Amino acid sequence: MKKRIKLEFRRNPFSFIFFFIGITIIVFVVGTLFNMLYKQLILSPANFIAILKDQYVLKSIMFTLYSSFLATILAILLGIPLAYVIARNEFYGKNLIESIIDIPVIIPHTVAGIALFSLLSRRSTLGTVFGNLGIVFQDSLWGVVIAMFFVSYPLFVNSAKEGFKSVNPNYERVARTLGASQLKSFYQIALPLSYHHLVSGAIMSWARGISEFGAVVVIAYYPMIAATMIFYRFNTGGLKESQPIAVLLILLCFVIFLFLRLISRKK
Repeated sequence: MKKRIKLEFRRNPFSFIFFFIGITIIVFVVGTLFNMLYKQLILSPANFIAILKDQYVLKSIMFTLYSSFLATILAILLGIPLAYVIARNEFYGKNLIESIIDIPVIIPHTVAGIALFSLLSRRSTLGTVFGNLGIVFQDSLWGVVIAMFFVSYPLFVNSAKEGFKSVNPNYERVARTLGASQLKSFYQIALPLSYHHLVSGAIMSWARGISEFGAVVVIAYYPMIAATMIFYRFNTGGLKESQPIAVLLILLCFVIFLFLRLISRKK
């Protein structure tokens, strides 16, 4: 394998040069994370062990993973139909819709949090309507979920859209000529053939939800997600209090996402 890589670089020196330019990014990321992991796990392991016994921290991290999971499920349920329509049809206003989908990626997430708070707070019209139904967004699980959903759904929708575009529409047309309904051809052809894009989009959407802070902290400071707790501990106790939580979250997320990617690759 190594000989093959060397041979490829010899044949294409342009790629060799670009590889060493691009590897700077990897070195920067690895160096940044390794510095924190080394200081915490090697130089100050006692603080990290103490965090592992802190039930409040563990519950906050589990709450973060669960909230982002719910936000991802919501993105999947609403995003697949939207992505399929965009991928399969040309219509007036399509570019506008695609631009609207990307807005949460562009705007500062504190702005997104303020917009959501204005729309869904207890005193707002819509917030009152949902409150009468027993659904409260301000300082609640649903506030965390809706904030995570708002900032993460573009990653899933765009990935799903590219997946559906990669499937030849003639496959579905042939299925319909053989008697399959449009819904059946969608579930048996378009959806399975877009599997890797859908899984990749879901993983990235979940990861984005876990990492969110700005939008969540405005609409739902409590219950605290991991990012909010790290920020709170940093303000009250500095690196000594916040860094162990950050390291634990990094390790946990890395293991989870590595496992998910390996499983999706195997399938």
